Amino acid sequence: MVRFENVGKVRRNAEGKDAAVLSGISFEARQGEATVIVGPSGGGKSSLIRLINRLDDPTEGRILLDGEELAGIDPLELRRRIGMVQQKPFMFEGTVLHNLQRPFFYRNAPLPAPGSAEVSRALESSRLPAELLDRDARTLSGGEQQRVSLARVLIGRPQVLLLDEPTSALDRPTSDRLAETFRDICRSERLAVVLVTHDLRLSEKVADRLIYLEGGRILEEGAGTAMLLQPRSEEFRRFLEGTEKGEEEERPHG
Repeated sequence: MVRFENVGKVRRNAEGKDAAVLSGISFEARQGEATVIVGPSGGGKSSLIRLINRLDDPTEGRILLDGEELAGIDPLELRRRIGMVQQKPFMFEGTVLHNLQRPFFYRNAPLPAPGSAEVSRALESSRLPAELLDRDARTLSGGEQQRVSLARVLIGRPQVLLLDEPTSALDRPTSDRLAETFRDICRSERLAVVLVTHDLRLSEKVADRLIYLEGGRILEEGAGTAMLLQPRSEEFRRFLEGTEKGEEEERPHG
């Protein structure tokens, strides 16, 4: 479980003054559940998720992993326990197998073979066919690369999976298939999943818990489906209406 306790983050703005990007953030992301964070651009979503694997540190408050404060965990150990899939997948040079072996290479551990239990499990969890193992990873489609990125994280058996806008560059059918994969992995691997997205369709498919973040503050949180159907705050209601209107305008007409 990941727990935020009154976390804040201050950064220097363009005018050279301190500005709060996160204030009073408190929530829990539990094992076997997907916690989805939504909100407008600039609301603090990416700043929040970067704190969880210490790409950045809070200015105030505490973040705990299974009761242990993140600040006291060695960064290399922390990033083995907390895996992150970025918005734009990065593929190392070489085959898909080489990419899946990369975490073991960094740990100076024996590299898993193509038919090993570790590779087979990562492929199955990410819904990647074994036939792709010999393919050049950089020649794969965007959706396939995102799955390779996911498999590369899962092969290290993390406790927490962070997903930062993981479907924003993908078409709708590919995004929907990945949403099913994220949901299934959360259940089968008993991971605490924290997903940041602007995509309400993805949120609806994945979220057990939903958090609405605006202006660096949590304005509403609750069960995913209930929040989307019956928003309580005026801010979240406006966000839903604006997002739905934008999606309607993007749809082809004729």
